[in-house]
Amino acid sequence: MRVFVTGATGFIGSAVVRELIGAGHTVVGLTRSDKGAEALKEVGAEVHRGTLDDLDNLRAAAAAVDGVIHLAFQHGSSDFAAALTTDLRAVETMGAALEGTDKPFVTTAHLNGEASDNAVLALAGVRSSVVSLSLSVHDEGDKHGFIPRLITIARAKGVSAYIGDGSNRWVAVHRLDAARLYRLALESAPAGSRLDGVGDESVPFRDIAGVIGRHLNLPVVSISREEANAHFGSFLGTVAAADRPRSSARTQELLGWRPVHPRLLPDIEEHYFNN
Repeated sequence: MRVFVTGATGFIGSAVVRELIGAGHTVVGLTRSDKGAEALKEVGAEVHRGTLDDLDNLRAAAAAVDGVIHLAFQHGSSDFAAALTTDLRAVETMGAALEGTDKPFVTTAHLNGEASDNAVLALAGVRSSVVSLSLSVHDEGDKHGFIPRLITIARAKGVSAYIGDGSNRWVAVHRLDAARLYRLALESAPAGSRLDGVGDESVPFRDIAGVIGRHLNLPVVSISREEANAHFGSFLGTVAAADRPRSSARTQELLGWRPVHPRLLPDIEEHYFNN
């Protein structure tokens, strides 16, 4: 297939591009920078210049390919509601270009992004699917995910903290396993699929804090839920307290997807304390 990939130069998107090319697909990657264009060319992808705000450009790109994988999101925006609106407009635009073609459209779920998810799944004549990734998508080179942020906070505070008894559970997936899931979704997910990108289904947050504390030679301590926002920041405090075990059994059965790369705790040990 000839596949248009947004977010093609990001942490996850770059792995998806390599996965697709390795499987024989042709990738057209969205980028707005010279650096991004060079990175795409280096791995054998074609370059499509543009941004999520340029709807005419997105429409033309989606109409010219055999399928779309949408990974881009304005994560750095100070206005999260505006970022969700931008995502919705982008999804609606690309989806309209695909309607009635039976081509695949794979998108990514975001917190409070139900409007985008529903818009994708409601498309007529599109083999649409939505991938819900884990709280932690991990691998070497992760600079901006939750694990690097937790490490930075532990260094700054002088302790590696968990909340309460730390038994609340995170889900995680290795970046390369996630990339393969996106490819399989593109190739064979039935229309209207909701897919769970989960490798580790239940990692106690206390264990994550323990690995960080051991590597930084810091105390591993319990804090109260009331202290969490002050310690981690309001957003990450909520995330750190999350107790959301989730199974990918249905997704694995549907697509034949099997997570095979290192799980979260060994990967933290291997890749997150090199600097």
